Amino acid sequence: MSYFLWVEDFENSPKVTASNVFGSVFDDSLFFDDKRVLKKNLKNKGVFIELSFQDGWGVIAADLEKKIDYVILDIDLPAHSGDGINGEILELLKTFEGYQKLPDEAEDELLLEKKCAELKARAGFYLYTKLVMELGFPKQHILFCSNHAENNKTILAAFATAKIASPQIYQKSDQYVQDWVKSRYENPYSRLRRGIIEGCQFLKALPENQLRFQEFIKESEKQKEPEKQPRIIDDIRDYLDVIANFLPLREPANTASLYKLFVRTLAHEWEAAEPKLLDRQNELFAFSWIMKMTRNWLAHSKVFEKLTAEDVAYLFIVNMRAMFDLGDQLLAYESHLLSLFSTPITANEMKDKAGKDYRDRKMPLIPNYAALLHKSGKRWEAINYHDALNQFQKSKSEKSPEDIAFLINGLYQTFWFLTSNGFVSLPTDEDKNLDTNKLGGYKALNYQFGFFDYKKSDFLLELARHIYNRSFP
Repeated sequence: MSYFLWVEDFENSPKVTASNVFGSVFDDSLFFDDKRVLKKNLKNKGVFIELSFQDGWGVIAADLEKKIDYVILDIDLPAHSGDGINGEILELLKTFEGYQKLPDEAEDELLLEKKCAELKARAGFYLYTKLVMELGFPKQHILFCSNHAENNKTILAAFATAKIASPQIYQKSDQYVQDWVKSRYENPYSRLRRGIIEGCQFLKALPENQLRFQEFIKESEKQKEPEKQPRIIDDIRDYLDVIANFLPLREPANTASLYKLFVRTLAHEWEAAEPKLLDRQNELFAFSWIMKMTRNWLAHSKVFEKLTAEDVAYLFIVNMRAMFDLGDQLLAYESHLLSLFSTPITANEMKDKAGKDYRDRKMPLIPNYAALLHKSGKRWEAINYHDALNQFQKSKSEKSPEDIAFLINGLYQTFWFLTSNGFVSLPTDEDKNLDTNKLGGYKALNYQFGFFDYKKSDFLLELARHIYNRSFP
């Protein structure tokens, strides 16, 4: 999902208004006429409601780009929510609405009330110009919608006086409003960016004892600058700041190029890492190898020219699970990123595919391994999946689109091979003479891949079921 700021006073039914605007993405059971309940329900879905001009202004002025992806503005808003005008809005009234404090307190109160009423009809104009002109917020990320058509002339006049092109203003009941909200809410780039920002903010707040990246840094690297080792957590927090700020709010025309640069930055730290220092056949070993291969391939090939938002989300999750000890539960930012995978299988399907033992497993590990050996030319040599994948990547300088797709799939399949029980042994003479059609048509090694242990953690089950169809297309 993407995050929205919605500045709306709900002069009509909040339930009906919310249904008109967000009915394309949320179930009507979330919409209530009680504003407090409505705000709470929609906040849980990434929609942050402010009920007055002053409250909306406060959110906009506070590092909005890191907190919000899209803004929906009413044109007609009360100056405040009944708790009085703060100094910033008072200055705005003085500068643009002609307010001058009167000596008599009663008269001044009446004048201030009058100026707040005049501000009401132009509130959306002030918020829009603050966003676009002062903060550089993309105007394509802002939607004006109002049921106060009679006030359109007032706000249009404000734009004309300022010599600024007015945005289109829609009725809340217009189909365009729901279509706009749905397309933005589901936008893969915005959802990816939001998940990365939320993830980096969460990880920066973790205590140092949850950082485990230093455990598999090469000793030769540690000895280069030993004085830096006690402060590795500070280096990682700086790294997280860079990652969080990497993707701009405005989606570029060529996301694939940006995604490649992002993954290059994400994987850069793995130059000094050595996955061989870890225990084998577990998720940490798998994640570290995935990131090590990603770093090496980026430096020596063109494998990552056509990454998707799904691929970047997967590598971000894998990278942070390798760097940090994040426990057994799926984290909120990980759930957000996994929502980019449009065809997850159910938990029961995953359990069925994992199987209980070698004879029951239904994951296509054997034919995929056989296909990799055929491509790498290692058909009669016992070799780990990730080693064979690396050898295939190095085998020739130019790769076909099919080869590149195979390698990207390999980064997903590495997860399955290195977290599933089993082994590979050299073939016997009998094995060499077998009809191996069921192994993808290749005479190959003696495979004994067992089941994927989805019971180890809630996180592994959720990751597995979301990436399964992407891993084995």
